[in-house]
Amino acid sequence: MRGPIAHTLAIVLSVASLGAAQRPASSESGNTRNAEHPAKVATTKPYQIGTASWYGDYFQGKTTASGEPYNMYDLTAAHPTLPLGSWVRVTNLRNGRAVVVRINDRGPVVPGRIIDLSYNTARVLRFQSQGLQRVRLDVVRTKDSAKPAQPQLVAAALRY
Repeated sequence: MRGPIAHTLAIVLSVASLGAAQRPASSESGNTRNAEHPAKVATTKPYQIGTASWYGDYFQGKTTASGEPYNMYDLTAAHPTLPLGSWVRVTNLRNGRAVVVRINDRGPVVPGRIIDLSYNTARVLRFQSQGLQRVRLDVVRTKDSAKPAQPQLVAAALRY
């Protein structure tokens, strides 16, 4: 009787060990932290969170505070205090889409709003039909302040 039981037990253990994951050798292990202590994710404090609006064709071609003509199709924005020429990542808190824009104007003039975006920026963030949206602003620091960064869509903005 011991023979069949021992034989069955040996088969069960063999099959179970085939599906078990083996621990990597120390040279294969890229992560020295164990699962009980995961790596901490660095979070940054937003510059501002509040309501954004956008402005469009009524201002098209008019001179902005920076001296350049307003182009509603550029990725630009108006902010009351940030230096002209600075770069800001604007994130739509409703859908997670984000875009980096250049501050080239002063505004908004309506109390309670933190930034006025160009029409195209609102379109990229997908709130042009609403007119207003709750957003997060993060100041983007460039490595070389003499060489301005180019407007770019953030990876989150590429989601559909």
